[in-house]
Formats: sequence, C-alpha cells, structure tokens
Amino acid sequence: MTTEGSNTTAITLRKAVKSDGFRLHQLVAECPPLDPNSMYCNLLQCSHFAETCVAAELDGELVGFISGYIPPQQPDTLFVWQVAVHEKGRGQGLAKRMLKAIVARSVCREVTHLETTITADNEASWALFRSFARDLGAELKYHEHFAKEAHFGGLHDSEFLLRIGPFTKTGPFTNPVS
Repeated sequence: MTTEGSNTTAITLRKAVKSDGFRLHQLVAECPPLDPNSMYCNLLQCSHFAETCVAAELDGELVGFISGYIPPQQPDTLFVWQVAVHEKGRGQGLAKRMLKAIVARSVCREVTHLETTITADNEASWALFRSFARDLGAELKYHEHFAKEAHFGGLHDSEFLLRIGPFTKTGPFTNPVS
C-alpha cells in the first residue's frame, strides 16, 4: 500500500487486470478532456498490456490509471498511451508515482526512454512529464507527430511526440510495485 500526499489517504498501486477494463472506461469518462477509447480497447489495455499499465485504487475505487506499452521496434522505450487521475486522486503526485511504478517493473528492465503524445494545450500533462524528466535528470525533446489536418482531418488538435531519456533505474525506482 502506498500513502499519498500529506494526508493519510491510502492509494494502492498495482498491475492492471482484465476486470479493470470497464472501470477504466468509466474513469476516463469522468476525467475530461481525456479522449475516450472503446470499452473493448480498454479491455485489451487491461489484459494484453497489463504488465505496462498501472491501476491506482482508493477504498476499492479506481482513481488512477496509466496505460502504456513497449513498442516492438523500440524495446528501450515505454510509450505512455493515457494518464487518468480522478479528482479524488489529484494533488497528491499520483500520476508521477504511477509512471515510476511502471518503469520500475522487470518488464521494463531494458527501458531507458519514455514517449507519449500530448496536445499543445494540455498543461497538466506537460507539467507531469517535465517533472518526471527533471526527477530523472533526463533530456526531454518533442516535435509535432500527428498533425491536426494531415492525421486528424481537422477534428483533433495536433499531438506532439515527447521523448524523455536516456535515464537509468536508480533513485526514484527503488520501490517497484507489482
């Protein structure tokens, strides 16, 4: 069990399980402006990619979730697909703790870089990943990856590919979560 923040609220971090799929779908719906995925996609995230996802629970309720995977062509990279933190888990550094928990896992033993995509206006995500890079003393680079017109038909803002690394697994990775 992990105690978050300055209060005594206990948030447990653990690997995703298949039964989290529906709960993840509900969590994302409660965390605008996150893009919802299909429930089937959430089920796949929680089963096929469980080793590189983390669920955060508070009194049996899913209050945080990070989905990610290791791209087959980049075994040194964890790609973070989505970060969701319910209002009940905010303000406690939960998102960064979840990131560190995934990277600390044995499945990520070869991981030296983290990638994600973020829209320009998503200040919370930019702050999270900049802070994560600072904690690791790692370089952060980014460039436009999916363009609004070329890739989203003008229906979604451009996404910037952010890359952090290289980093090593010392310091913040000393307490892996199963």
